[in-house]
This record gives sequence, structure tokens and C-alpha cells, in this order.
Amino acid sequence: MKTLFAVLAITTAAPVWAEAPKSAPGGMTMLIPWIAILGIFYFLLIRPQQRERQKHQTMLDALKRGDQVLTQGGLYGTVQAIKGKTVELKISEDVKVLINRGYIAQVVQGDPAAVDPEVVANGAAR
Repeated sequence: MKTLFAVLAITTAAPVWAEAPKSAPGGMTMLIPWIAILGIFYFLLIRPQQRERQKHQTMLDALKRGDQVLTQGGLYGTVQAIKGKTVELKISEDVKVLINRGYIAQVVQGDPAAVDPEVVANGAAR
């Protein structure tokens, strides 16, 4: 057992003529991968989300009386009035509701009761 430790000590010891160990990488070389990661996050996550938010805000700003809309809760209705941050939606003949303007998901065209020919109720293609 003593000989094993002696052999390990001799083989792991650095010879006198060996080079000095390299120093740790500088601050700039450690910073480059982090900058690359932040750039990737910006272009893949943050920027597309900002575009979507801007497009949604543009749609909300262009909202007018008579538009047929779909809310985030899944209600279809027709805009009856816009009062600041709230929108009055007519969802049937005698039913009008007030919702927050930000909860309008999209403006729809045509009859919302018509089924899209490519998608059925469970999401499978026809």
C-alpha cells in the first residue's frame, strides 16, 4: 500500500522544469458566453413578445362600434360602446356585458357560429 502512495505522489508531482500553471480566464472571456445567452433570449423570447403586445394594442386602439370580437374568456359579441378601459359587448338580443378592453382577444370577421372547415370541435383536421 505504501508503494502505491509513493508511485502516485511521484507521478502527480510536477517536475521542476514544468511550466507555471495557467491563470484563470480573464473577465472578458467569461463575459462573452453570458452576452451571447442574453442576445439569444432577447431575439427568441423578448422581441417576439413585444411585437405581439404591440400588434394587440394596435388592434385595441382600432376597435370601433359594430366590430364583432372574441374575448379571452371565449365570448363572441358585438361592440356597442367603448368607455375608456371598458367595452360594452352585446352577446345576444337582451344581454349586454361590460368587459375590460384588454380582455378582447381578437376582432372576428363573418359569422362566429360557422365552423372553420379545417378544424372540428376536438381540434382534429377534417
